[in-house]
Amino acid sequence: MIDLEWVQFMITCYCNKCVIEFKPDGGQLGIDSTCPFCGERTEMRSQLYWCDECNVPIFDEVCPVCGTKGREFTTDARPVFPKERLLLEVLLGKPMEYVDDSVWCGIGSHYYVNGNVIPFSSAEYLNADPVSIRAIMAQYEEQNENIASFDNMIKRWIKANKRRYAKITDEARKYINDFAEKFVNEDKYNMFVSFSGGKDSTVVSDLVRKALGRPDIIHVFGNTTLEFPETYNYVQRFKEANRKTPMLRAENKEQDFYNLCETFGPPSRSLRWCCTIFKTGFIGDRLRRTFGEKTKILTFNGIRRHESTSRSTYERDYKEGVKISQQVVASPIIDWFDYDIWLYLMTEKVDFNDAYRYGYTRVGCWCCPNNSRWSQFLSSIYMPEQYARFNNMLLDFARKTGKTDPEEYVQSGGWKARQGGAGMELSKNVAIEFKPCATDAKSFNYSLNKPITTELYEFFKPFGTLNFEMGKSRLGEVYILNPKTNQPIMKLQGRLGSTELKITILDKPIAARTKTVEIELKFKCQITKYQLCTGCHACENVCKFNAIHLTKNGPNDTDYYYEIDSKKCVHCYECISHFTGGCYMRRVLLPRGKGYSENDE
Repeated sequence: MIDLEWVQFMITCYCNKCVIEFKPDGGQLGIDSTCPFCGERTEMRSQLYWCDECNVPIFDEVCPVCGTKGREFTTDARPVFPKERLLLEVLLGKPMEYVDDSVWCGIGSHYYVNGNVIPFSSAEYLNADPVSIRAIMAQYEEQNENIASFDNMIKRWIKANKRRYAKITDEARKYINDFAEKFVNEDKYNMFVSFSGGKDSTVVSDLVRKALGRPDIIHVFGNTTLEFPETYNYVQRFKEANRKTPMLRAENKEQDFYNLCETFGPPSRSLRWCCTIFKTGFIGDRLRRTFGEKTKILTFNGIRRHESTSRSTYERDYKEGVKISQQVVASPIIDWFDYDIWLYLMTEKVDFNDAYRYGYTRVGCWCCPNNSRWSQFLSSIYMPEQYARFNNMLLDFARKTGKTDPEEYVQSGGWKARQGGAGMELSKNVAIEFKPCATDAKSFNYSLNKPITTELYEFFKPFGTLNFEMGKSRLGEVYILNPKTNQPIMKLQGRLGSTELKITILDKPIAARTKTVEIELKFKCQITKYQLCTGCHACENVCKFNAIHLTKNGPNDTDYYYEIDSKKCVHCYECISHFTGGCYMRRVLLPRGKGYSENDE
């Protein structure tokens, strides 16, 4: 182990509650971003330095190689690979200008050459012609393949930052071993690595396999069908290079992204329905098929707090997954910076996704609304056909929903900020027409936007046991019995094919509620599910007991049958109101200012 006590590292943790500072890497209190006194997470502050002698960024204020005192650089940085460097030069009108220089990209997408920021803004590429850019880059492609100067720069960087590398690697591997050891004797536990094909999950994969000495640990790749071509190529290379590592693929083969955009509208930053339908839902299904009745599955992922504002609030581990209930989630690199990720990959000589060489900073779905304008521009350069198709879909949506200037709406990224389902046909099913019964305060009349079918009854199974014999079939009566006492607690009345549904409370409690108003809200949750169910698979992952199943039952992408296995359902009521208003898609389709408020249950 390397003695690190004297080293001045760039990270400082500040606890707002205790009003103290400490350095998690410098031999002082604390080993990560957790406050050693109150146990709460802290605010992490950082500072990199630039060594002019070695011409690379350093983690220490004094370069450990040459002893030169570094000057303040930026707070996080990544190396700029030759392909991205050439694109940068072409946009600046200076092809091959920086080929022998040390080029880095720091916070705020500022580019640095030999430690000094260079003038470059979005104006350089927003109006650039992708066809012309590709043509110019092609002229220098062969010349740009000579990357000896880049390789030498990386070697100097690794040497100057080996202390930082040792520290983060030792801590991460210890965390992985300690966390896995908690479950080593649990026969109802298993583990896997969540593998996206991005740099972070690549690092976690390498760390976990080496820390546990287990090249055979299962990897699950969630193929959203919207991955970069380079991602598919990298996953294939990974499989060929790591033949002892099972790489399972979770993939939605039943639904098409573009068809669903017609139904829901394109995903936005706050309405990323695509993640639920094309990622979470089918990863959950893959886990159920792979691990069977395992009650908990230890999942190692590459989540990092510095990736985004929303992820800055994540804990390092969870006893229960937020989206998939069976998961116990562990994030070994939760506090790593981009700088650390690249330091590990370069030091360990780990193969990685080539999309990063082009200049992409993230490689999830290539058309994700969270992607930057720079990423969109890169896609217009390297994925012209896919980019044109997606752009045309956005323009069609803008026209369909009556945008004044569709071109501006798409170009400015207005679609990324959209909220709700205004203009979508299915959004009319969000509203529930409700009329209290004039003669019975415990009865409720609903006018549905969807004819009653036998599927409706499935949504009421969580309340209790269905009984079709007690009611009058000509009136469409179905009784629901208390699962413990077998006594009637409520009655549904509505003929198949009609849109009129009456629900009567016969006894309480219902769904652990005794107040009529609260019980009625539970009814609305299930009616909302019935009216909006389009096969998003979110409910399947909510159920801890694998009781909920959706089965494709028609030619359209939204044709699914919702079914609850009565033998597995334990009537915990979690699925009823897990999502606001009962259904995940309600939030996606709710026209803002109409129907329920976002706080309605």
